Amino acid sequence: MSALPDRHLDLGCGDAPRNPYGRRELCGVDLREMPSRPGVQLRAANVVLDPIPYPDDHFGSVSAYDFIEHVPRILSTPDGRATWFPFIGLMNEIWRVLAPGGRLYALTPAYPNAAVFVDPTHVNFITEHTHEYFSGDKPLGRIYGFEGGFRALRTEWVVNLDSLVAQPRTLRQSLRRWNRQRSGKLTHFLWELEALKPGR
Repeated sequence: MSALPDRHLDLGCGDAPRNPYGRRELCGVDLREMPSRPGVQLRAANVVLDPIPYPDDHFGSVSAYDFIEHVPRILSTPDGRATWFPFIGLMNEIWRVLAPGGRLYALTPAYPNAAVFVDPTHVNFITEHTHEYFSGDKPLGRIYGFEGGFRALRTEWVVNLDSLVAQPRTLRQSLRRWNRQRSGKLTHFLWELEALKPGR
């Protein structure tokens, strides 16, 4: 396999895109228009309604911190006569812009933790099994139009702040995670998925 592009995309980045894999080139997409700065390219786009504004196989990695819970699962078409699935569409787009073997790093509040329901703009409730609709030999999302494919590398409950960078936890972080898990205080679920693109 060829080397991955040394380029990362952070979705819903605001004015501070994250770069969990430490890629040389950093890009971000958000609803709001923001000025790019040296080493960081920022674009405005509504990726719920429109494609991610980058070409196929462009990124070695994509991240989504506290983002996918804001993407609706189902919407009506403008004429109200049919429905479509924006979350499925976004997962197709993430897969499209990732190079073969590229990584998706998504961190989101997840059910059954109450953090899922606190923010009124959370409309997509993620569980520890939601990633199965997009990964494995026969992703369940195929029945709703998911065309891509991912391999789950890591899916786990995490301490939010300790999971901003894709690297092994320190002993201190592991102990904090264990204590929070034991007391039922883990709020976020992490997906680290690899884009599978046979024949590319």
